[in-house]
Amino acid sequence: MAGKRIFILVALLLLSSFVLAPVGAQDDVIRVYTSWPLQGSMQPEGESMLRAAQLALDHYMADHDDAGPLGMNIEIVPLDDASPTTGSWDGTVEAENAQRCVNDPTCMVYFGTYNSGAAKVSMPITNEAGMAHITPANSYAGLTRACDTCEDGEPEIYRPTGVVNYFRTNPTDDVQGPAAASWAYCLGAQNVYILDDTQLYGQGIADEFVRHAEEIGLNIVGRDSVESTDIDFRSLVTKVRGAGADMVFGGFVVDSGGPQVVQQMGELGLFDDDVTFMGPDGLLTPSMVEDSGGADNVNGNVFLTFPGVLPSLLTNEQGMRFYNDFVAEYGEDPTGYSVYAYQSMMLVLDSIDRAGVAERGPILDAMRETTDFEGLTGTFSFDENGDSTAAAFFGYEAADGVFMNPVPITPTMHEECTPAS
Repeated sequence: MAGKRIFILVALLLLSSFVLAPVGAQDDVIRVYTSWPLQGSMQPEGESMLRAAQLALDHYMADHDDAGPLGMNIEIVPLDDASPTTGSWDGTVEAENAQRCVNDPTCMVYFGTYNSGAAKVSMPITNEAGMAHITPANSYAGLTRACDTCEDGEPEIYRPTGVVNYFRTNPTDDVQGPAAASWAYCLGAQNVYILDDTQLYGQGIADEFVRHAEEIGLNIVGRDSVESTDIDFRSLVTKVRGAGADMVFGGFVVDSGGPQVVQQMGELGLFDDDVTFMGPDGLLTPSMVEDSGGADNVNGNVFLTFPGVLPSLLTNEQGMRFYNDFVAEYGEDPTGYSVYAYQSMMLVLDSIDRAGVAERGPILDAMRETTDFEGLTGTFSFDENGDSTAAAFFGYEAADGVFMNPVPITPTMHEECTPAS
């Protein structure tokens, strides 16, 4: 109880410090605060998403005679929600970031988070403030709607005012998890060992995989959760071997244990024995291959799912402009979720323009009313939950040290495929 009182006192002190010293309002400035990890294993992904958001703003300005929407100057304020100690997202830091935006009268949109667990922290804060909140990556279904594997009270617990103010342009895990299970079936998996990182995203997508796997006849031979990357993964992988698994499905992000599992699977000979690893979009980042033991370890052994085609494979005019200009400006390929960071920033600017006034309420209303928006991933609208009406997932295999050969995957593909032998 004393600990709880101390926590509340600290929170109040932090809040009052923000209230006493907000960023000053400027008549011609609209600020968009971003919040996702910019250090640790997530640094390449985080920096790439930030660059993509800036590129979207640059493209808007170029297309509108160097004028921002409503004639305003748009400033992106990049915040890092990772702990300097762990390098991973931190709830206290995320709450501070959201409160900082809310207390800045020039902040009209909160743009984050990457991790679904972090969104649970900031969503009620932005909801109470009546401001638009858009994510470039959150995929846990319970943030916007109830589902079979969601927690009780979701999503209402994230909407204390009852108003929908949170939006995402990417599809959700209650599609991705079942699609991954069907793809695993088509790849010839029969006995799957499930691992997760206990976090909202990782555990949630593992639950979705298990639910559908059992429906289509895959045998779940075991399940464990990893609460820290500071453990002996050899013991865990040895347990997987003893269970007779021919595939491991890991509900991880790149900094929560997935790369370590893959590395140890290779070192302990599981890949030599034709045991494969499958994981979700949270692992498809630039550091995944290196952190997992290098190309020789992952090639032909690791399969990842992702909501859409990777940037270099975009074929529409907007997509090719994004990819080519990103490479020209930064000298490297954008990451997978940079597509959604760019697309979400495009929508932020469009919403400000359609609002007709630099006020939070009208901008939120305009974003909620988005219909037939032309984004990098196609044309979409927002439904009553704030979710995109467009959803497509692809499966990628590791080859030549990168993830390639995208295959469209769906929760029903097992009905038509011939399982690989």
